[in-house]
Amino acid sequence: MDRDLQTLLLRDNPWLVEKSRLDAWLHARIPSTFIARSAAQAASERWCRADRAHLLIGPRQAGKSTMIWAHLADTKSPSLFIDCEQPLVRRWCSAAPLFLADLEQVVPYPVPLFFEEAQHLDDAGLFFKGLIDRMIEVPILVTGSSSFHLGARTRESLAGRATRTRLLPFSLEEVCNDLAGKSKMVREQLVDERLARHLIFGGYPEVWLSEEPQTLLSELVEAIILRDATDLFSIARPDAFRRLLRLAAGQVGNLVNLSEWASILGIGRDTVASYLEILESSHVVVPLPPFAGGRRAELTSRPKIFLVDNGIRNQLVHDFRPLADRLDAGPLFENWIFTELWKALPPGATLHHWRSTSQAEVDFVVVRGDLIVGVEVKAGRLRRPTLPRASRSFIEAYEPAKFFVVNNGLSHQESLGQTEVCWITGPELADCIRREFS
Repeated sequence: MDRDLQTLLLRDNPWLVEKSRLDAWLHARIPSTFIARSAAQAASERWCRADRAHLLIGPRQAGKSTMIWAHLADTKSPSLFIDCEQPLVRRWCSAAPLFLADLEQVVPYPVPLFFEEAQHLDDAGLFFKGLIDRMIEVPILVTGSSSFHLGARTRESLAGRATRTRLLPFSLEEVCNDLAGKSKMVREQLVDERLARHLIFGGYPEVWLSEEPQTLLSELVEAIILRDATDLFSIARPDAFRRLLRLAAGQVGNLVNLSEWASILGIGRDTVASYLEILESSHVVVPLPPFAGGRRAELTSRPKIFLVDNGIRNQLVHDFRPLADRLDAGPLFENWIFTELWKALPPGATLHHWRSTSQAEVDFVVVRGDLIVGVEVKAGRLRRPTLPRASRSFIEAYEPAKFFVVNNGLSHQESLGQTEVCWITGPELADCIRREFS
């Protein structure tokens, strides 16, 4: 075994030298202000299984490593931390049999293996398949910031051999979990304050906890563009990639027009499509597909574009003013509703938009099997419960179980045919969706 690799592993795993350092090592990378993640409990139950690779995928700096460190600290489990960004480690992880032969020299007894940033491995899927097939009988925990490398390329190799958990930036619900014991008046006031910050600066953990969120957002955008785009994906035109990202930020909630975007950016249509695929795989943007239920004439080919985090979106358009002062308040609020829906999407459910040939639109449609829920977004404070004509058309055509009109103040409930129509506020939406699909 390479001596430099041994030095690296001992540096990253000091408990191998002194077992008394285990507890401090497990807690060292958990921030002092720790916000529990909604996905943690279900994921931790899966992560105890030793016959699977457990993939934790999401955008960079969304808290993936912290979630695994918290799990390991909670279980008080020794584990071997393996940093896949290091060239020595990448060479070591090129073949499962060689890795396992060396592993016996590193750890004298089986412990969970924690692979950080595994998208840097040349063939992660084949490597992890080799570990699992050799029945090493320890949990294999894996983080990755790019599903292009860690998802699409590993899906076939790890079929039946992996669990997948997606971790996104903090939801509003997660950053408000500490308010449960406060009075109704205090809780509502603090939720409003945190909503205002979430709308503008988003939910990336370090950004959320920082007193200088704009600086961190600027650095994060540069990391996405310069590090991921040019290094990980070897993009030939980072200038066009940067402009595409800004264009997408300015177009949130609009239909994607690849030909128009190619003309604006001065690159080919296929290049625009490939860049969008990279941004989607890196969990930065989401092209939201249309809902095609077949009961109305629908435009079914073009997705809408959304960003996974409002802070990234506002950094790209260089505007951090409060919602009330914005000319783009509608798109900004709609993008935030998308991020909350995307984070709260029930297992097995899919998210869509709806648009008919007569231009009738519903912002979001959540579907699982035969259960349909519609969501219309209004950025303003509604004074009376008026239902848009397009929403009525959708309800009459598809009879969704629920239809939510999300706004900034009005609460109301009524029925339209078999559908219950509810006017609710943004902070209520995630919980309403979960209850409907429970």
